[in-house]
Amino acid sequence: MKLTLVNTIKEKDNLIILAGKKFIPDKIIFSKRESDYIKERIKKDDVVIINQYKRYVYVVPAGELKKEDPGATLEKARDAAGKIVGHANKKALKSVVIKNETREKDITLAFAEGMVLSNYQFLKYFSKSEKKKNSLTEAGLLDKKISKKDFEFFGNIMEGIAIARDLTNEPLSYLTAQKLSQEIDKLAPRSGFSVEIFDHKKIESLKMGGLLAINRGSIDPPTFTTIEWKAKNAVNKNPVVLVGKGVVFDTGGLSLKPTDSMDYMKSDMAGAAAVTGTIFALARSKMPLWVVALIPATDNRPGENAVVPGDVVTMHDGTTVEVLNTDAEGRMILADALSYAKRFKPMLVIDIATLTGSANQAVGPHGIPFMGTANKTIKEKLTVAGDLFRERLIEFPLWNEYGEMIKSSIADIKNTGGKTAGMITAGKFLEHFTDYPWIHIDIAGQAFKKTNGSYLGKGATGVGVRLLSGFLNKISEK
Repeated sequence: MKLTLVNTIKEKDNLIILAGKKFIPDKIIFSKRESDYIKERIKKDDVVIINQYKRYVYVVPAGELKKEDPGATLEKARDAAGKIVGHANKKALKSVVIKNETREKDITLAFAEGMVLSNYQFLKYFSKSEKKKNSLTEAGLLDKKISKKDFEFFGNIMEGIAIARDLTNEPLSYLTAQKLSQEIDKLAPRSGFSVEIFDHKKIESLKMGGLLAINRGSIDPPTFTTIEWKAKNAVNKNPVVLVGKGVVFDTGGLSLKPTDSMDYMKSDMAGAAAVTGTIFALARSKMPLWVVALIPATDNRPGENAVVPGDVVTMHDGTTVEVLNTDAEGRMILADALSYAKRFKPMLVIDIATLTGSANQAVGPHGIPFMGTANKTIKEKLTVAGDLFRERLIEFPLWNEYGEMIKSSIADIKNTGGKTAGMITAGKFLEHFTDYPWIHIDIAGQAFKKTNGSYLGKGATGVGVRLLSGFLNKISEK
């Protein structure tokens, strides 16, 4: 969907009005009968749809931001946008204008966000994709409080999310580890970031034992991709490093997943997609930051010379790991990347991954577990960003007792801590490979929707792009 800032409304423009608490229907736009109907419906907090024959007019009771939870108001606007997009496409509308009559520009942007995200489609593999395309292609924003800079950054985040969703929706038949790296490389000219891709031989020379071990069951080689955006006016002297899990398909290896748990495992590289979309948005916006993204990538299969339970693997930093579950593969490849990140002397490292099923079991679809060694200020900034975008974070502990659960009797550590506290012991495993301020984010429950129940629709959600972009934008302001 193409978004533009507009200054006027034409008589035939389909119109969406974001109504504040003291909204009074405009007599020029609405008849008395329409105004009375709107007032009645607004009291019930209902979205109003009026067919004026030449156009449709939607009135959304958007309210005002609540100090105690502004994210709730913004999410309400996104949800309303998703419903209106559904109606607009059913009526074959091509364009709309959004007029903000609340006091907050953030409500306009949240509503536009909901429209863009709900109008997203992945049609590449339909034989007659043209027939399935949504009719709605343009939206104008009438809100003088939105600056050009705000609008451009918002647009770049939306594009970053679309990139992340496209990558995550791709099947393994197309998106191998090599293809993922190539797709990222194609984004460099559009964004301004630089890309370096390590092949199998280079990965071997770096002794990235975790990545190499998980790749042993595949006929396709692994890759390790570094993306870098370094602005000349970067406010941080040491980079923020983002690490994204790039398992392009996860069968579980020899610890084979049941079929119903494997169906959507093309989305096991959603962490890689999230950091790609994030750094794309930052680079396109020329954000005054130094940010590096690291993406270890492979598929996890039970073929060839696949790693078996009981094997011992030597990692990039020399740590020996007893592999007891080949389906705990994400932490193996992330560990090499976290170890490699030390060479950048980072101010902060954030890894994001579809790491554990226990994350979804613990908090369900409405929260994202996180943990780490970064300071309280960093955690608070991340949490605030998550609340605003409704990619809400819930902190879990990294107590020393959890470290005892991953001790091995034949190696330094083992790659699983047992049936309980799975997401925490996975985090504790990753912590072993860090010596810098670090955050781990587990998006296993939010990366891919199996049903169409919100403005994010069905399929890949692009989770993490809004969270990380919003957080890093605040870092850049400092």
